[in-house]
Amino acid sequence: MFVTIEAHEYHKYPTLMDRMFKLRKEVFSDQLGWDVSVDGDYERDIYDQKMPAYLVWCDDDRKELYGSMRLMPTTGPTLLYDVFRRTFPNEVSLSAPGVWEGTRMCIDQEAINAVYPTIEAGRAFSLLFLALCECALDHGIHTMVSNYEPQMKLVYRRAGVKVQELGRADGYGKRPVCCGVFEVSEPVLETMRTKLAVSSTLYHKNGIFNDPQEIAA
Repeated sequence: MFVTIEAHEYHKYPTLMDRMFKLRKEVFSDQLGWDVSVDGDYERDIYDQKMPAYLVWCDDDRKELYGSMRLMPTTGPTLLYDVFRRTFPNEVSLSAPGVWEGTRMCIDQEAINAVYPTIEAGRAFSLLFLALCECALDHGIHTMVSNYEPQMKLVYRRAGVKVQELGRADGYGKRPVCCGVFEVSEPVLETMRTKLAVSSTLYHKNGIFNDPQEIAA
């Protein structure tokens, strides 16, 4: 299932939260070599103290984590402005109520393969993007902005997401970091569903389960 965990719910899902911060360390510090805040086996930063929402892909019992990302409004402190400001032009303003930042997007491919052996990394990321679009629409968000490495553009294209790259900069990790925005709308959602051959809703606030056969298609 794809659900959000908001600040008032953190205490309900300690297993998911614990695994999420460990996975972030494995991906962003160990694999990508980003200069992130690491404490033992965990990656956390000051933005995790700002009570963000987390979009998570987990099992029906909400114990096993398959993927996650952090969601924050651009009207408050964000990585976008505080850390990655060099990745987009100075004349561009991305701070607005309907514009949200998505960060720390990552998947646990080993955990996914244990349950969905036919889902490879590209489709796993695409499904997380589709759930993000649904989640954003549900919360009145019209634009998502994110920083990413150049190779992620292939994943966006596969998911049917048209990302407008605003700029990029070196000095954050092994590769350049780009800044891109993408529209959140019903037409975009329908394009993504068609591209991924998924007709049912992936994201549910009430925790209704997904059809695993459709996800694995």
